Amino acid sequence: MGWMTSIFAVPRALIYWKREWDKLGEFGPLGDLTIRLYRFSAGLGVIALITGLWMAHDLGWPAWVHLKLALIVLLTAHYIWTGRLVIRARKGIFTESEFFLRIFNEVSVFGVIAILWAVVVKPF
Repeated sequence: MGWMTSIFAVPRALIYWKREWDKLGEFGPLGDLTIRLYRFSAGLGVIALITGLWMAHDLGWPAWVHLKLALIVLLTAHYIWTGRLVIRARKGIFTESEFFLRIFNEVSVFGVIAILWAVVVKPF
């Protein structure tokens, strides 16, 4: 859940960091907070992926686990993309609009809902 929280929080923090950059014209406290949050959550993501694969192995790889893992791969790609945004923001490059970042942030919510659905309903 810690990794999931950061998947939601870091894009939102980028919105506020962009506003701060526009106001100050330099690297401020929100930038530092966003970078620290992303780095910390990367470790949580690794732990989540390892334990998830371990659990899938123990369950015998039923079909619904394959769906869940595919969705997690998509969330991982989202997280890596977020990391690229953080790296660019650290250099003062904010090319994405606030609207894009808001939509980008909400995409991950649908991913998590789909994962929860797959785990609870076990459609296959």
